[in-house]
Amino acid sequence: MILTLIAAGVALALLALPFVLWRKRKKDQREIEQHSITVEDLHTLLASSREVSLFDVRQPLDLLAYPEIIPGARRIAPNEVLADPSLIPHEREAIVYCTCPGEKTSRAVLHRALAAHFFRIKFLTGGLAAWKAKGYPVEPYREVFHLYTPSLAKQS
Repeated sequence: MILTLIAAGVALALLALPFVLWRKRKKDQREIEQHSITVEDLHTLLASSREVSLFDVRQPLDLLAYPEIIPGARRIAPNEVLADPSLIPHEREAIVYCTCPGEKTSRAVLHRALAAHFFRIKFLTGGLAAWKAKGYPVEPYREVFHLYTPSLAKQS
């Protein structure tokens, strides 16, 4: 009897799994649509008089490989903003971009910011590569940055 109930429970869970995964995928898709911006829309936004904060959240090696930045952007190391999302202002629109396939770093920053109730944040679809592919301007990145940040435990 107990084994029959367990088997029925497992079967029910297996039948429900595709539905649960489908709902999660739909939720993620809605979130992406709501919190993404195309390079064309960003270009238009930057040309307007609206206040927007633009952040380059590329990994250090990506910045080393492509030492350029979208004009007006401020670089924040992804590990810093993931640890402290308040580095991104929540009182105005903020856009983050990276060069990761599938915008992995930008999406991680977005999810962390959303979890901290920062709802005026978007990620740039296609990142820096899409921006450059459209022929939009970039400028050399000249600030000093570190390839890694040693942990406090290693500094002791």
